[in-house]
Amino acid sequence: MKIRGEKISSLTAYDYSLAKLVDAAGVELILVGDSASNVMAGNETTLPITLDQMIYHATSVVRAVKRALVVVDLPFGSYQGNSEKALDSAIRIMKESGAHAVKLEGGIEIRESVERILSAGVPVMGHLGLTPQSIYKFGTYTVRAREEAEAQKLKEDARMLDETGCFAVVLEKIPAQLSREVTESIKIPTIGIGAGPHTDGQILVLHDLLGINREFKPRFLRRYADLGSVIENAISNYVSDIKTLSFPNESESY
Repeated sequence: MKIRGEKISSLTAYDYSLAKLVDAAGVELILVGDSASNVMAGNETTLPITLDQMIYHATSVVRAVKRALVVVDLPFGSYQGNSEKALDSAIRIMKESGAHAVKLEGGIEIRESVERILSAGVPVMGHLGLTPQSIYKFGTYTVRAREEAEAQKLKEDARMLDETGCFAVVLEKIPAQLSREVTESIKIPTIGIGAGPHTDGQILVLHDLLGINREFKPRFLRRYADLGSVIENAISNYVSDIKTLSFPNESESY
């Protein structure tokens, strides 16, 4: 698709019912993101989610998907600093969920883990820029790589991931011009989130796009629906109908 100049559409999914809709709508890549920690469990960061929980979500998504590529995040603590543990984690995800690939955050710091996972035949997607698993290192969710030193390291990390054998890399919350330079400098596709229009594809969190998560309002987010209000109104009407004895009516009874 990158060679043809065809943009890649990506979304997150964490459960069977919504993954089925995402797949049917034509999205090429579904990420079972560790953002499930925030979206599904209400945690402040992605750090608390476990490998077992990621496998649970991934298994639910894989059951629903007929055509899209399913990629699963390796959660915090399952690959950093120990390449053997990284491989064990990746193999568990692949064997137990049936997913097609895994995603890791970071650059040269995780090269050994990336190489070991790839050596087992497991496809790897990279993730650079704002890496949420390192949020306490950054201290903020602001745009990354504005300074020349960090931008240069990001470019080097992207080339390393490309040369090592990753099949794609997510670029999160970096300047649009930098993402353009990275995209043009590597062979593998770049998937952007808050990284401007010049990447080879885009990804958003499904619950943000649908307006279910109404508190999260970053500049890069475009809401395509306001399902939060639709759902709340539907449930409110349901409660009202019960209170007024209009549900269930005669046609809804046996």
